[in-house]
Amino acid sequence: MAVRLNENKEIVEVIKQGLKERNGYCPCRREMTEETKCICKEFREQMNDPDFEGYCHCMLYYKSRD
Repeated sequence: MAVRLNENKEIVEVIKQGLKERNGYCPCRREMTEETKCICKEFREQMNDPDFEGYCHCMLYYKSRD
């Protein structure tokens, strides 16, 4: 498993700014709970799935199978 930042630097900067403004909570979700704290629960579960390959909800991180 390999996890990396999105290669689109503009997306990364927008999401990082949103994370900063929301004290580390996903800027793409309304809720501010432990489940939406970056890296969110949804993506942590996807990272543990050997068959999952793709971006997290806000497209900051990408998980590949290799």
